[in-house]
Amino acid sequence: MNAIAVNKKFITTAELKDMGYSYYKIGKLEEQGILSRVNRSTYENLTYKGDENDFFSAEAFVPNGVICLMSAARYYELTNFLPDAVDVAIERKKKVNTLPEWPEIRIFYFDASRMDLGVTEVRDGDNCFHIFDIEKTVVDIIYYRNKIGIEETSEVLRNYLKRRDRQIDRLYAYAKRLRCEKIVRTYLEVLV
Repeated sequence: MNAIAVNKKFITTAELKDMGYSYYKIGKLEEQGILSRVNRSTYENLTYKGDENDFFSAEAFVPNGVICLMSAARYYELTNFLPDAVDVAIERKKKVNTLPEWPEIRIFYFDASRMDLGVTEVRDGDNCFHIFDIEKTVVDIIYYRNKIGIEETSEVLRNYLKRRDRQIDRLYAYAKRLRCEKIVRTYLEVLV
């Protein structure tokens, strides 16, 4: 257990089995206070010494979830707004059994076509989480502008347009695939 104790926050049962731990040994590690069960397939490593990141928790508690909307906008430094919960998108037909008390996780149900577009994996040592890329985040925020707020939506788009690494072509391609091209074009015309 010491080999992963320092650098892996959440460990799946499959990963533990690959390391040679039987279910009996996993149970013993739980009794000793080294592991804590998060859900049926994931354990929290209580001896983890690395940096805490709410996105790692979201990945553990919401398997196949993707960081989205204002949490992703905050990650990409598109807003000064500090979300009170981690926004996570999952496919409509999926269910989440348990959520932690902290960090608070807010679930958004996306259809399959919206979930498959623009997902990237961010790695930090042995830990990782999935997040929508910056253009997909901007399109989603414009699409959900009534839930998020018009001021926040405008701020995100203004900050995106100031970036040197912006890719307007990709933004339009995402908007077209997600059937919100007219709304995105209207916002861009107003701000540009």
